[in-house]
Amino acid sequence: MNKNDSILILGAKGLVGSALVRELQKKNYSNILTPTHHELNLTIQRNVLDYFNKHHPKNLILAAAKVGGIHANNTYRADFLWQNLAIETNVFQAAFESNVDKFLFLGSTCIYPKNCPQPIKEEYLLTSPLEETNEPYAIAKIAGLKMAENFKRQYGKNFFSVMPTNLYGINDNYHPENSHVIPGLIARMKKTIDEKKETFEVWGTGNPRREFLYVDDLARACIFLMNSKENLPYHINVGTGSDISIGELASTIARIMKFNGKIVYNTSMPDGTYKKTTDISLITNLGWIPEISLEEGLQKAINFYLENTTQE
Repeated sequence: MNKNDSILILGAKGLVGSALVRELQKKNYSNILTPTHHELNLTIQRNVLDYFNKHHPKNLILAAAKVGGIHANNTYRADFLWQNLAIETNVFQAAFESNVDKFLFLGSTCIYPKNCPQPIKEEYLLTSPLEETNEPYAIAKIAGLKMAENFKRQYGKNFFSVMPTNLYGINDNYHPENSHVIPGLIARMKKTIDEKKETFEVWGTGNPRREFLYVDDLARACIFLMNSKENLPYHINVGTGSDISIGELASTIARIMKFNGKIVYNTSMPDGTYKKTTDISLITNLGWIPEISLEEGLQKAINFYLENTTQE
């Protein structure tokens, strides 16, 4: 990408989109388009087509999606499916019709089967059933991945997908119930400390293992791939290649936030997939590696929450 080429970031106010904007600005890209949801509702086809016809973006990263943790995914199943499908079909149509040069679609490693071999290679997609609790979201993301793949196969478009592992960082959603695991743990830990409680509840058994990537590392990976001259695969994993149990994660957050009470487990809540660790050899072979350790990233995420969120 040239520094002056237009780059449209859809979802620029969210966790991933804001990290992309920060990283692009650091690298002196000067023509970044960042429409808000109020300015551009991506679920409305006419609005999306009109925006692309007006602005003619040269490069595009789709970071907008309806997202959440296990509880939200399992509760709002229809919303996660139809809203994400609507966003994807509208944006892919507009990108194709307006002849976008390069289009990166952001998916999720939840697209992979519940019980696939570890670490997870890109080729394991659609080899066995999905995790039931987030199946609607996963199906929507698989549809987006396949749209990128088949626009490339049929029309030769430079469309491809990135599958990030579990993300966290600045501008995350810290809702105590509908967020992803790290911001949810941070928000509930702060509330527990404020209320001077002696126990902290973790949902599930604490045994499942998860891989976490600081969002600025993902942003660097996306820009790295957008600038790559290689003939990229249809979809590429982005992660750290290492994992931690939810119990160990909760203990680490408790230590950083100086909670000295007892951690207990609510085993009536679902665990989800037991283990999800990505094989990141495709992207590391291209020359990208993550830079921010989990300890450093957690400290950044906790500091951001404490500095920017007011407890009710």
